[in-house]
Amino acid sequence: YALYRKYGWIAISVVVLIVAGASFNEWRKAGAQADSEAAGDALLAAFEEAEADARSDALGAIDPGENAGRAAVTALAEAAALAEAGDLDAAITILETVAVDSNAPQVYQELAALKSVMLGSESTEPEARISRMNGLVQTGSAFALLALEQIALAEIEAGRTDEAIATLREILADAQVTQDLRQRATQLIVSLGAPPAALAE
Repeated sequence: YALYRKYGWIAISVVVLIVAGASFNEWRKAGAQADSEAAGDALLAAFEEAEADARSDALGAIDPGENAGRAAVTALAEAAALAEAGDLDAAITILETVAVDSNAPQVYQELAALKSVMLGSESTEPEARISRMNGLVQTGSAFALLALEQIALAEIEAGRTDEAIATLREILADAQVTQDLRQRATQLIVSLGAPPAALAE
């Protein structure tokens, strides 16, 4: 009894801390789930907007909270809506922000970089685009083949036809190439005047 009176408060404190910790953890999980559901509902509501301007406004008003992945997805969707509305500068600004955001998942950073180069193709020098896309190719990005396609287009613009054909053949030789990309690469090779044998080399 004397020991209990002297040290019992320690055991009680431990129990209280355990219960409080468990309660806080459940409250945090419930809060995170509620935030996710609210953000999801807001995204769905934004996508239902028929006009691109209204859709971009709705997406820009969404608070993604502290979830970096959710913030990146929302930003990418907003950039797409802005591009559709014709505001390429604003779309590129958002994409560049995501591309350099170290907190965003890498796949979203890479997708943002790719889309930024695609949207800015008319205002960016071919060599700058090639350098940017080489970064995705060399790191083995999930978008490496699409990056190669952008490199080939930039090489064509720069008048480097032979290099463009070689880049397009590299796309065709990859086992992961999609049917749509294969068709685009093939059409480009033919349009560049390459002999049919170039497709099989």
